[in-house]
Amino acid sequence: MSDFAGRTVVVTGGSSGIGLATAALFAERGAHVAIVARDAGRLEKARDEVEAARRDAGQRVLGLAADVAHRGSIFDAMEDVRERLGTPDVLVNCAGIFYPGKFESMPEEWFREHLEVDVLGVIHATRAVVPGMIERGSGHVVNVASVAGFIGCVYGYTAYSAAKFAVMGFSEALRSEMRPHGIRVSVVCPPDVDTPGLAKEKSMRPPETDRVCGNMAAIKPETVAAEIVRAVEKGKYYVIPGITGKLYFRLKGLLPGLFFAITDGDVAKARRERAASSTAQAAEERD
Repeated sequence: MSDFAGRTVVVTGGSSGIGLATAALFAERGAHVAIVARDAGRLEKARDEVEAARRDAGQRVLGLAADVAHRGSIFDAMEDVRERLGTPDVLVNCAGIFYPGKFESMPEEWFREHLEVDVLGVIHATRAVVPGMIERGSGHVVNVASVAGFIGCVYGYTAYSAAKFAVMGFSEALRSEMRPHGIRVSVVCPPDVDTPGLAKEKSMRPPETDRVCGNMAAIKPETVAAEIVRAVEKGKYYVIPGITGKLYFRLKGLLPGLFFAITDGDVAKARRERAASSTAQAAEERD
């Protein structure tokens, strides 16, 4: 799929971050774009931004309020897309949440939310569009996972990694099933992405998480968006933006013991630094 003129692209989580950047880039490339998100206010602003990026005034841009975690909501949104723009040629599943924290103190509800939004949200949206793609004999599904989808040894990521590993497994099996129907699948594994959500996430991270994640610099959402569009053009399955992410993917696959040693060392350093800081603070208070 090299020419997006007249194609229909749906992006969930399209009101900000990777989703918004991806929707805007597909619009620049000539596609009709439908963005799906929960927040109606942010959605309208994002729709205007994507519309401004259009290559041609005849391109249509829709903003649809829906919650991917609720099957009926996302199925209704996809039916609206079909009625107004036709069966999607590309679905990009970007919607997701992330709450880092220590396993023993993390609210159980957070685990449930990660599974409902990050996993079932991907499944719901995909099930809503795949039958039409199968009937037509073409299409492309892009699932945004994370480096945490293949690196599960990041401190503080028990809920998030569980969800993103599930997205990786789902995507791999889906790839096998869809290929005979002429439908491509891609899975995207970005590191930290420079979005407003990252600032909130960092404020919740345990110190050990910052030490482990500090080895990978945050990248721009536009960088990820460019990789997604390129993957659709070339029919590429794995999409791992950034040199460090690619290195970690290979290292974890080839030498998992070494990889665990590196991340365990980072956690130990963070704990020593925290202990030293606490000791110094206690000494100052005594003085």
